Amino acid sequence: MTPILPPFPTTRMRRLRRTSALRDLAQEYRLSVKDLIWPIFITDVPGADVEVSSMPGVFRRTLDGAIAAAEEAASLGIPALCLFPFTDPSVKTVACQEAWNPDNITNRVIRAIKERVPEIAIMTDIALDPYNANGHDGLVRDGIILNDETVECLVKMAIAQADAGADILGPSDMMDGRIGAMRTALEAQGHGQVSILSYSAKYASGFYSPFRDAVGASGALKGDKKTYQMDPGNSEEALRLVARDLHEGADMVMVKPGMPYLDICRRVKDAFGVPTYAYQVSGEYAMAMAAVQNGWLDHEKVMLESLMAFRRSGCDGVLTYFAPAAARALAAG
Repeated sequence: MTPILPPFPTTRMRRLRRTSALRDLAQEYRLSVKDLIWPIFITDVPGADVEVSSMPGVFRRTLDGAIAAAEEAASLGIPALCLFPFTDPSVKTVACQEAWNPDNITNRVIRAIKERVPEIAIMTDIALDPYNANGHDGLVRDGIILNDETVECLVKMAIAQADAGADILGPSDMMDGRIGAMRTALEAQGHGQVSILSYSAKYASGFYSPFRDAVGASGALKGDKKTYQMDPGNSEEALRLVARDLHEGADMVMVKPGMPYLDICRRVKDAFGVPTYAYQVSGEYAMAMAAVQNGWLDHEKVMLESLMAFRRSGCDGVLTYFAPAAARALAAG
């Protein structure tokens, strides 16, 4: 409710903006390094550990590079990394069996980081697109994305990642029923302590293109993902999806993309009051960095302002490629 204020000059809104100390005292929301999850791209493909051309300052990392990122995150106070694999095209198949290989690059990186930097929380991605010859998040038959058969694969993927030591599983596939199936399997396999941060409201967005470059899915994708990702015109559906995933056993929920969907973040937080996250996706990052490189925007100001928008919209945290730069800026005050 907006308070009814006495008229000017009894009320002078600028009084609390007069000095830095007064502004600090009156600030409603704050951004902390503890609000950040750093997504990194990993690979074991020779020659693929390079900067992503459409994401300035973002690199694909080998196993050693991923360990170095975890060490950097720990030194900066970033609490979690999220792993996304660039997979050798030779192991991409229509059956996607590399997704639950216990020795795939994701599972090897999980084990290595947990051995070297155990205090860092490791979040993973659960979707078939990095392993799929068709580039889709689910199995494909005759041009149709199969739901129930895909869920069976995702469960195997979830168990393999939990076995490797993942702390947080991030199902990003948008198949129906996958949260309940994963939670049931995790409990049955002795992984009841593993958290699920569900991509509950993931939109069929145009902001993902640089990410697909980073994981090598752009060329493989046949068609689009509109039969399983959300219509950008829908808002009520997002609330139904969040309610479903929470009922099935999700511990936390995510809205993706981030800034174009801040209204959804606020609605989710207000409706459910659960830990709510957003993903500041590759396209959002790429747009900001392109403007920064052209001298049109101030890197630090725009970075921190964009991240504050997520906190103001009700998010408890954000996945962002800006995480290390933001951590340094916040530490510098």
